Amino acid sequence: MASQSKSDTGWRHRLHEVIFEADTPAGKAFDVLLILAITASVAAVMLDSVAGIRRAYGPLLLAVEWFFTLLFTVEYLLRLFSVRRPIRYATSFFGVVDLLSVIPTYLSLLIPGSRYLLVIRLLRVLRVFRILKLAQYVGEIRHLNRALRASRRKITVFLLTVLTLVVIIGSLMYVIEGETNGFTSIPRSVYWAIVTLTTVGYGDISPQTNLGQALAAVVMITGYAIIAVPTGIFASEITRLGRPGGPVHSAVRCPHCARAGHEEDAAFCRFCGNGL
Repeated sequence: MASQSKSDTGWRHRLHEVIFEADTPAGKAFDVLLILAITASVAAVMLDSVAGIRRAYGPLLLAVEWFFTLLFTVEYLLRLFSVRRPIRYATSFFGVVDLLSVIPTYLSLLIPGSRYLLVIRLLRVLRVFRILKLAQYVGEIRHLNRALRASRRKITVFLLTVLTLVVIIGSLMYVIEGETNGFTSIPRSVYWAIVTLTTVGYGDISPQTNLGQALAAVVMITGYAIIAVPTGIFASEITRLGRPGGPVHSAVRCPHCARAGHEEDAAFCRFCGNGL
């Protein structure tokens, strides 16, 4: 009985290495095949949204979709089996993404009119980020995260200032142009101010009076200056924090919680404390 339990543990450990580890030959081959499968499945979903292609190759695309759905379902179950705490993996970000990428196809059989939920299958493309999360990029990701956290207050103040500005501009434009020129309410005028300030310019509504056009010109010029502010804030924080440094991280994932980001010589998981 003990030997059977040890054999099951060994099999689970080998499966975990293939599925979660990117620094072994089997793990690299698995990741390459998974990237190809994800790319092909996303391409099938996109082709299925084209009416002409769907009419001509609908049955084939449906068969391809079910093939990848079953393939990713088996892969999801194997991931749950290979970790010691399946619930922790299932409730993690990528665990939820894995589940959402296969559920819509099954729901389309049970719930009439749920075909449009199938677009959720495009979440499969997010899984590529997990595969490409190589050790040499972990330091750069942490450096960007530190810069974002350091600049969040400045960016928050900037966004509140912009929000106040567009409310004032929208209110002025509502008074200047009025309902006859398409500015039927203050919220719609605020929408115009946002579109103009960000230099998007849909053109669905536009000022017709001389005073309104003068105000619009000022808003457009101001928009160019405003767009550069958050970029400058973020860039200055990156420069202030300096080059990313610190310990080298490996691509090893914890067999208990399936999380990565450990130091190269770590013996225990930094997240759950179990042995690696």
